[in-house]
Amino acid sequence: MLKVLIVDDEAYIRETLEMILIEKEYDVITAKDGKSGIETFQNEKPDIVILDIRLPDINGLDVLKQMKKLNRNINVIMITAYHDMETTIQAMRYQAQEYIHKPIDANELDFAVDKVAENVRACKSSKSIISPRTASYTRDKIVGKSNAIKEIFKKIGLVSENKATVLIQGESGTGKELIAKAIHYHSVYHSEPFVPINCSALVELLIESELFGHEKGAFTGAINRKIGKIEQAGSGTILLDEIGEISPAIQVKLLRFLQEREFERVGGAERIASNVRVISATNRDLSKLVEENRFRKDLYYRLKVVEINVPPLRDRKEDIPLLVEHLICKINAEYHKNVTRISQKAMEQSLTTIGLGISGNWRIC
Repeated sequence: MLKVLIVDDEAYIRETLEMILIEKEYDVITAKDGKSGIETFQNEKPDIVILDIRLPDINGLDVLKQMKKLNRNINVIMITAYHDMETTIQAMRYQAQEYIHKPIDANELDFAVDKVAENVRACKSSKSIISPRTASYTRDKIVGKSNAIKEIFKKIGLVSENKATVLIQGESGTGKELIAKAIHYHSVYHSEPFVPINCSALVELLIESELFGHEKGAFTGAINRKIGKIEQAGSGTILLDEIGEISPAIQVKLLRFLQEREFERVGGAERIASNVRVISATNRDLSKLVEENRFRKDLYYRLKVVEINVPPLRDRKEDIPLLVEHLICKINAEYHKNVTRISQKAMEQSLTTIGLGISGNWRIC
């Protein structure tokens, strides 16, 4: 029987979760704050921890870090009433296995616990080693509380722990570059450059030169050596935006670079090694382009080691009020305004066009 520790300061939450888990035949123990949670963790050595992120004495993330120091393989499910990107990503970076929100949905809890329990049982027969890392991110944040956005936050936290290539797909304006930046700035390479390049804005020769650089005299107008974006990025991240627009010839050269992690400047013979992370973004369906023989299948699979699909705002309408608040806070800061309220009429007019109703005035910041 697996042992589950519940750490939450709200008694009814602890009691409800305890009742649900006992019915699922788990051995359940509880703690009401961070200090007692850590002590119980040390004494009882549970298999799974369900941990509230907002505790009265110690922040849940700090409790998570303490537990990971004591047992880096412990499986933790974080719970919170808040829906911000930073806590989700930090929880996943500190190796929380799942992250669910209050009010807790019984089906979501069942899914999370079953998934983590399966992992525990698997680990009992095969050892795995996880080393948590830390980083900070102060750039523009991604706003939302929809299930789709929560899953994206989780993927950002997980993929920031390695240098796997990432393919981000979504319509124009869905925030693909923000996601790429979030991955970079949460990684251990966050102090290295983040270098974006718009592949659709350049002709073939210029794309090759922008990516790999060129030597003096490589082509007409090449009066000096140029360092390409890959070289500029160093050990950081290069974002290949609109990757679906590159020509077959560039696809071949990009595939060769991803395979060998070396490149040559245009007109040069020197082999230059690179440790850059490659993130690609596109508003096109690359799998369809592969089927139409317009994009190389081998390159497609090299690019999508991790795939993030970003749904349009019309498919996650519950994120709109949060996005409105975020944008007005940003406008207040940039233009030194102090807008603190949106009228009910204004919000209703913006939301009823997409099928959402609201009530009450909306306070900002």
